[in-house]
Amino acid sequence: MSNQLLYSGKAKDLFETDNTEELLVVYKDQATAFNGVRKEKIPGKGSLNCKISAFIYDYLQKNGIETHLIKNVSDHEQLVKKTELIPIEVVLRNKIAGSFAKKFALTEGKSLNPPVIEYYFKSDELGDPAINESQIESINIATAEELKNIKSQTLKINDLLKTLFDKDDLDLVDFKLEFGRVDNKIILIDEFSPDNCRLWDQTSHQSLDKDVFRKNEADLVTTYQKVLNRLEGAK
Repeated sequence: MSNQLLYSGKAKDLFETDNTEELLVVYKDQATAFNGVRKEKIPGKGSLNCKISAFIYDYLQKNGIETHLIKNVSDHEQLVKKTELIPIEVVLRNKIAGSFAKKFALTEGKSLNPPVIEYYFKSDELGDPAINESQIESINIATAEELKNIKSQTLKINDLLKTLFDKDDLDLVDFKLEFGRVDNKIILIDEFSPDNCRLWDQTSHQSLDKDVFRKNEADLVTTYQKVLNRLEGAK
């Protein structure tokens, strides 16, 4: 494989490979918070995110959700399909938490029915601003039909993952997804890990996600290992 770096992000690096239709994702031992204002090296984090995301994506693919994941090639590297990024982050909220609670002065923990779907324009320079469906269509980020597809997939993913995490005594509070185009299809890309979702223990209601880093509540690697252990125990 060649090693030309295409993109360096907060949690992952993206490299070209000898196959023009495939890319190499390398997970970093790094955690960031508050749009990168806080950044720390955390040994072991990259491999845990890599393993958790592979577990989740394998589960989703077995249940009819197409993803970019081809295979894990090491404990912190994945081979993925090359796609055309759709530059929006899709956030689904099952419970009130985080910025949603602050924005509307609501108490955390109440279920949202139906779940809330939000869109954010993917831009570090602009701070990932909120964007609505008509704006997405009007500036040609995605068509109305593509947005319908993205929303449908997001809701199906939510149902599948709530079922999975419920078996592990975890509440899936909210999560972020990204999508890309390949072969005239829209597929799930990026990762699914405690970096981009909120998971609460159903009994103690303690966070088992990156909030423990944001709030200095617990060791991040220990927390992510607990999530992986619960997932693997559900096999």
